[in-house]
Amino acid sequence: MKKLRKASSVLVGLTLTASVLAACGSANDNEGAASDSGGAANGNGAAASNGAANANGSGDAEGVKKDGFPIVAKPLTLTMMSQDAGVADWKQMPVLQEMEKLTGIAFDYQLAPIDSFAAKKNLVFASGDLPDVFYGADLKPAEQVTYGSQGVLIPLETYIDEGYAPNLKKIFDEHPDIRKSFTAPDGHMYALPNIDLSAVWYRSPMWYNGKFLKALNVTELPKTTDELYAFLKRVKDEDPNGNGKPDEVPLTSVKLDDLRMFFLGFWGIYDEAVYADKAGKVHYTPQEEGYKGYLTFMNRLWKDELLDHETFSQTPEQKKAKGQNNQIALFNDWFPYFTLGGEASGDNPMMQPVKSEVPDSPVYGMHPGLSANGTFAITSKNPAPEATMRWIDYQYGYDGATLFSQGPENTLWKYKDKATHEKEWLPVPGGGDREEYRGKMTPNYGILTPGMSSSELTKGLRSEFDDWIDKENAAKLKPIGKAPFPNVYLTNDEQTEATTLLSDLDTYVQQMEAKFVTGQEPLSDWDKYIAQIKKMGGDRIAELYQGAYDRWNTGK
Repeated sequence: MKKLRKASSVLVGLTLTASVLAACGSANDNEGAASDSGGAANGNGAAASNGAANANGSGDAEGVKKDGFPIVAKPLTLTMMSQDAGVADWKQMPVLQEMEKLTGIAFDYQLAPIDSFAAKKNLVFASGDLPDVFYGADLKPAEQVTYGSQGVLIPLETYIDEGYAPNLKKIFDEHPDIRKSFTAPDGHMYALPNIDLSAVWYRSPMWYNGKFLKALNVTELPKTTDELYAFLKRVKDEDPNGNGKPDEVPLTSVKLDDLRMFFLGFWGIYDEAVYADKAGKVHYTPQEEGYKGYLTFMNRLWKDELLDHETFSQTPEQKKAKGQNNQIALFNDWFPYFTLGGEASGDNPMMQPVKSEVPDSPVYGMHPGLSANGTFAITSKNPAPEATMRWIDYQYGYDGATLFSQGPENTLWKYKDKATHEKEWLPVPGGGDREEYRGKMTPNYGILTPGMSSSELTKGLRSEFDDWIDKENAAKLKPIGKAPFPNVYLTNDEQTEATTLLSDLDTYVQQMEAKFVTGQEPLSDWDKYIAQIKKMGGDRIAELYQGAYDRWNTGK
């Protein structure tokens, strides 16, 4: 296939931010959250104490517009806590300066580096020294409802329904599952998601090294596990990189975290932790027969030196070095050239998930269309929740989403046709990398922020590589795509129990996966493993999430 020009950097940035970060936490990040069923009164009290009585039916909040700009009659300054990618001073970011001019609302920023943000957030919750808003805050479901039921985070649904968030209201009305997936068992919504309804990838996919395919004269990609095994064996035996050394790595990974979800689909499983079958029954993945099939295949690859024997010890950088040295045949990354080097091209095809002995395989776990964790919340310290809700709602509409994702008009881009939303790129001011420049303009860089993504945002900005990716998705993933296990909430008591059980189960499962794959534990001990999983609470995990899933399905 001919070389394609480099992918548009803003598309890479948008997709990485909205999809990868939405999903890159462990599968257990989806595992629930907690609310005690009696917490609703506390939540309502928090809202009422912050001037929300107007939003509860007595008219508009004083000095706050439900439409038009500026939002407030008098300038307002609030405090915001967020993660910081460390690229630029938020006070100097053109996007945030533009928002202040537009809305009349300014912020004092309380920022923490990405790698220490979670610890800082925990300290803030523990101390009670709260900001007015959490932004890009990766609020776990358990945090949302625990602090919501305590009155620390206020309910948001009233402001949405009473006219302070028309963009969000429109999205929720058109996609009720999104609203349902961010509504806690007490009926309240304590945080807002990042929404990307066009996303396909929940984890980054697998790719073939096109040079190896050409050297081995492979014209049709493997479609079954047996064909995949045969291809990987040829890589090991036939020197496709042509250097006369047996240095090819047929399949590589970092602790299996990068390929596990993709490979589980070969055995009909579309989630690493829990999933529901056609009949609506919830299963705990590590104790299912399909999981055994996955382990058996990976052990076969390991024994025959087709799976990288540095899988459980290497770093992502070491894996990438092998790719750039043209040693890897099959690997995971967001785009293939991220690992192999060079420019974006269609020379390295996406892996087509392969069929196993399991009926109705393969399957692919699609992106859920929204983040598993909350990206925005309003605290009980906030003096103007109505105005704050209007401020954040702008990012869920086309104009605000465009501003936050691509920066102000006429800097990196301009309209070719504003009526149709078609845009075109402008030269990067001063030269340099477009994506790095974008990171200095907007907080929507390196962290998952609130807002929405849609194809309208990138009209006219797409490259040939972007179009090629869409074709690969349409041919290989969408036909076998499964809606993911939804973002469900557990009650406080259920969450406490699940957290305790999963603390031990996750460690045991991870250890045993490595042992089964490497042969330290023979697969003949599978029944012994299952007995231990059940003893540790595997069935109970399935039961807890069955209840949460049933509540989600009935909207209760």
